[in-house]
Amino acid sequence: MCGIIGIVAKSYVNQAIYDGLTVLQHRGQDAAGMVTYDQGRLYLRKDNGMVRDVFHTRHMLNLKGNMGIGHVRYPTAGCSSSAEAQPFYVNSPYGITLAHNGNLTNGEELKQDLFIEDLRHLNTDSDSEVLLNVLARELERLGKVRLEVDDVFDAVSRLYQRCRGGYAAVAMITGFGVLGFRDPNGIRPVAFGERDTDKGKEYIIASESVAIDALDFNLIRDIAPGEAVFITTDGKLYTRQCAEHPRYSPCIFEYVYLARPDSIIDNISVYKARLRMGETLARKIMRLRPDHDIDVVIPIPDTGRTSALPLAFNLGLKYREGFIKNRYIPRTFIMPGQAVRKKSVRQKLNAIDLEFRDKNVLLVDDSIVRGNTSSEIIQMARDAGANKVYFASAAPPVCYPNVYGIDMPSVNELIAHNRTEEEVAKLIGADWLIYQDLDDLIEAVSAGNPDIKDFDLSCFNGKYVTGDINQDYLNHIDQMRNDGAKSRQEGNEENLIDLSNSV
Repeated sequence: MCGIIGIVAKSYVNQAIYDGLTVLQHRGQDAAGMVTYDQGRLYLRKDNGMVRDVFHTRHMLNLKGNMGIGHVRYPTAGCSSSAEAQPFYVNSPYGITLAHNGNLTNGEELKQDLFIEDLRHLNTDSDSEVLLNVLARELERLGKVRLEVDDVFDAVSRLYQRCRGGYAAVAMITGFGVLGFRDPNGIRPVAFGERDTDKGKEYIIASESVAIDALDFNLIRDIAPGEAVFITTDGKLYTRQCAEHPRYSPCIFEYVYLARPDSIIDNISVYKARLRMGETLARKIMRLRPDHDIDVVIPIPDTGRTSALPLAFNLGLKYREGFIKNRYIPRTFIMPGQAVRKKSVRQKLNAIDLEFRDKNVLLVDDSIVRGNTSSEIIQMARDAGANKVYFASAAPPVCYPNVYGIDMPSVNELIAHNRTEEEVAKLIGADWLIYQDLDDLIEAVSAGNPDIKDFDLSCFNGKYVTGDINQDYLNHIDQMRNDGAKSRQEGNEENLIDLSNSV
């Protein structure tokens, strides 16, 4: 997952983009970048690190202009080189920059086409650079010196015909405007908003509505699957449906874990969806163990908290905050390398002994992916004096890799793959493990917007909504995402050439 933002305003946008990226920081902590436009020139700054570390005063002073885009990144394939920080830039045609969230499932095929047929050189392994060059090539085919808005939409229509996968992107065409578009299945989220100023309307495009709210814009709506939104430099907004057969199949894992709870995605409140996950999980516990001996419900912060509250309420149990979180440690799910991930767990969380001592505790988390973090936390509960430790996951078993922009590990590193709940419980050291049922998860999320009939559930059921995923492709991403591959990539970073145009 990554976070994207684009703004067209009546005054400098550098501070607004910076603030928006900090709000979206949960979507990626590996790298950050911003590009702005002013009087015929682009100003770019990007590097590895958190937003606050990448942008200093000297950079912000140089990021001039009333129009720009920004990005926060985590590496889907494990490479954390600054050469792959976004936005990316191509000077032909027109000068185009792009920031992207998601993954192209036919990226390798497109790379070959771009090199052989379009004579375009790609300098990184990032499919974001592929997406940018496809857009550039489709605009180039027009052969026009001056673009019109319809030309941009026509180019996006042809891009949809070429690109498969799950993606949301913002692009800036130098001197013309900012473009936002979303894949025809609507897998990755993106929304847009507006605000009135004394000088006229200003517009924003962002991965999540929380960034729109935080910057005092009014949410207009989500960009629909297959739709494109274009905002000209003079502040005019245009939209068009550009895909032939769009369908709504948003990624359900956004509601489980990825998105901030105060976001609204596709008219579904993430917070309320997680509340309903807790309610359905409580119903399952009462169905399976009406005579349970749970004394207290304790969430694993932060994403487990929202589901744990209604779960405890519906079971008539005490809810307690048993773990204190060090907020200066990044999310372990995003960290490259298993050794770093394991080491960080006890640095990130500390148990309050008196909430565990001689009690049967039910720990609640949003999901279980590898299981290593769950195992460490369960051991922490036992070390704090818990009598029995039960574990509840607000999501079903994660059994399959995600191919649409979430760095789910290699399938062999997913603890639930080819294992029963009892086997997983034994591996993580729980006295009892309960997963959310998939139908209950769908019910909990879809209740917020009954118009959405389908979700991307691939990491739970192995069914990929784009219909183009075979075992060869899964083997390919397995080789890219396993911990051995990530270690090799991290070790080779110093040999990479960074051609970014940093200010």
